[in-house]
Amino acid sequence: MERSKEHEVTWSKEARGSDFLQLDIEEAPPGGRSRWLAGHLRRAMADGRLPVGSRLPATRALAGELRVSRGVVTEAYRRLIEEGHAAGHRRNGTVVVAVPVPAPAAGTGIAGGAGDPAPAARPFDGVPDHASFDALRAAPARIDLSPGLPDLAAFPRTAWLRTERALLSRLSAADLGYGDPRGTPALRGAVATWLARNRGITVTPDEVLIVAGTAQTLSLLGQSLYRSGVQGVAVEEPSSLGARQHLRHCGLATPPVAVDEEGLRVAELAESGAGAVLLTPAHQFPTGVVLSGERRRELTRWARQRDGLVIEDDYDAEHRYDRPPVAALRSMLSEHVCYAGSVSKILSPGMRIGWVVAPPRYREALVDAKRFADLGNAVLPQLVLARLMASGELERHLRLVRQRHRRRRDAMIAALAAHLPEAVVHGAAAGLHLTVTLPPGLDDTELAELALARGVRTQPLSWHRQRPGAPGLVLGYAASTPHAVEEGVASIGSALRALR
Repeated sequence: MERSKEHEVTWSKEARGSDFLQLDIEEAPPGGRSRWLAGHLRRAMADGRLPVGSRLPATRALAGELRVSRGVVTEAYRRLIEEGHAAGHRRNGTVVVAVPVPAPAAGTGIAGGAGDPAPAARPFDGVPDHASFDALRAAPARIDLSPGLPDLAAFPRTAWLRTERALLSRLSAADLGYGDPRGTPALRGAVATWLARNRGITVTPDEVLIVAGTAQTLSLLGQSLYRSGVQGVAVEEPSSLGARQHLRHCGLATPPVAVDEEGLRVAELAESGAGAVLLTPAHQFPTGVVLSGERRRELTRWARQRDGLVIEDDYDAEHRYDRPPVAALRSMLSEHVCYAGSVSKILSPGMRIGWVVAPPRYREALVDAKRFADLGNAVLPQLVLARLMASGELERHLRLVRQRHRRRRDAMIAALAAHLPEAVVHGAAAGLHLTVTLPPGLDDTELAELALARGVRTQPLSWHRQRPGAPGLVLGYAASTPHAVEEGVASIGSALRALR
């Protein structure tokens, strides 16, 4: 009888494991089996044991091998799907679609632990330290809280593939040749309709130029301005480091103009003598301030008196949660505003599709610059996007991701209250990121380095300044699950305590 009991116990232990990845559920902490299983699957994806295209076991089969409820496995798969690492296909089960980036090994991060000596203070010159900048931007991270990314896992793969197949079945051979460098007529028409419906901008398709995102808009316009004798473009302070880099690459200076709670200080812009200014008026990057009505009127007077150019980067204006929509500047000052938009914050930055609507005096130069840059964007993605816009699919997708982004925004605010109570939150009513300012005296670049050593990437606020100012972080939440957001903020809180 005793031997029978021993045999029963041995059989039970063996039955709770799986040959798949040699999983032993006994290692899971009480109440944390789903998280434990998701972690093992995530590591297997990162180290190559589960490459892209691999099919995960059926939930019922794996649950049976592990002797757990099917809900444990289903919840683990759901986590991976929400993170964008796996996708559910009815007939093919759950498939790996993206490989997570492994966390840096202990002791190999950009900065050491709490016991490591502090680096020498860096003088502020408006340009990030190159070693820190490259490391923070490109080093592997377990959780990426960089700003500027939407929920990439929500990309409408099924609708995109269905539309692409339908278009390919009807395209003529001639349709696949060199197209109009301005963009396909279908997409220019769809964008004109989209701008009228969603941004209050009335334009004809002939006024729309399709480009490879707002980054290319800045490069093409920057080249055109430089060739016409313009020496600089004023920018908001703080403002996007990436935008400034594009302008500087064209040979243009980027004099800073302060931003306060009403947006750009137009009086300071006028004093600067600049003839052009780059703005993010609907949701200022990175502070989240909306350009007020009074400042818009002041800007209109400045543009007309100075014959100035306003470059309107509409950035993430479509994503708003706690405030009404804000009209585009282009809708009220068309002869002086060069409007730039893209699908980077709606669908994916990897699509490299955007649009620019320029005043007549700049239109021909921009079209020429686009022609000589690349002969125009790829035709097939343009046609697919045009169909998604015309069918209402893009608006449905936007409604979906707004709900997801709101939940993730709420998770970040709650996590900040719990783990960084000293942080002051800015710009949470809209967008894909929020900014926090921290007590004076902190080095926010060092804080970001310490967070990266813990596997969490973020951006120091000082990157986006050309003048000294309060330290802080710019935190993106839209591309991470609520759980990852909470975990990432907790790690930043740990880094902040170590820094002190």
